[in-house]
Amino acid sequence: MESRKLLELMSLAEKLKNTTRHSWTSSGRQESVAEHSWRLAFMAFFMKDEFPEVDMEKVILMCLFHDLGEAVTGDIPTFNKTKNDEITENKEIQYFLNTLPKMYKDELAPLFKEMDEQLTLEAKLYKALDKLEVLIQHNESDLSTWIPLEYELNLTHGDKEVAFSDYLKGLRKIIKEDTVKKIEEEKNL
Repeated sequence: MESRKLLELMSLAEKLKNTTRHSWTSSGRQESVAEHSWRLAFMAFFMKDEFPEVDMEKVILMCLFHDLGEAVTGDIPTFNKTKNDEITENKEIQYFLNTLPKMYKDELAPLFKEMDEQLTLEAKLYKALDKLEVLIQHNESDLSTWIPLEYELNLTHGDKEVAFSDYLKGLRKIIKEDTVKKIEEEKNL
């Protein structure tokens, strides 16, 4: 890749480091989009043994690139995201893809299409992990950072996305147990 183009891409990636999400970390600061994407890819890597039939390299790429549009649009929480927001994000991703050298566009354009269509096991796994990582992060953050809607949402978010896998349903169940425990402990203070 031409050096100037690489530096442009690094600048785009840096925007994801500066774009905060609705989620908070256990240390009491807002999480960045880049941190979420990195930890999502980290999570996917450690699922290899549970999903040996999956192209995990592809899943990790999905995890790393899935929120790229948020470098321009910012983070819009699931419960606030509209169809227009999704259209805007998709336009930004298309613009990004069209600026890439052919070799990279040819690899990433089908990846974004696959994520959008949600037909392959890889796309379903990435989407399920994306939902679960958010819940794990919420469980790690202080309850004072939650909005009222999240007390219910954390008990149902991601249920549909994990339904294809017994392993993920089991993981979702444990995360839900952690959520209930966190809420109960807060009530007892």
